[in-house]
Amino acid sequence: MKRLTNQELKEIKGGASITGSLLNAFVDILKVLLDAGRSVGSGIRRATSDSLCPTDL
Repeated sequence: MKRLTNQELKEIKGGASITGSLLNAFVDILKVLLDAGRSVGSGIRRATSDSLCPTDL
């Protein structure tokens, strides 16, 4: 294996690419945020319309 000089090392450019795993992780985060928003919205709607389930024990 050839050893690279400092100049050659400075010229190396790395690339970032969007992989399938990264895309799936982003979509999963988006799904979690949407579900949380739906839950909060439903809770607010039910609380303001007085349609909560009774908690008689």
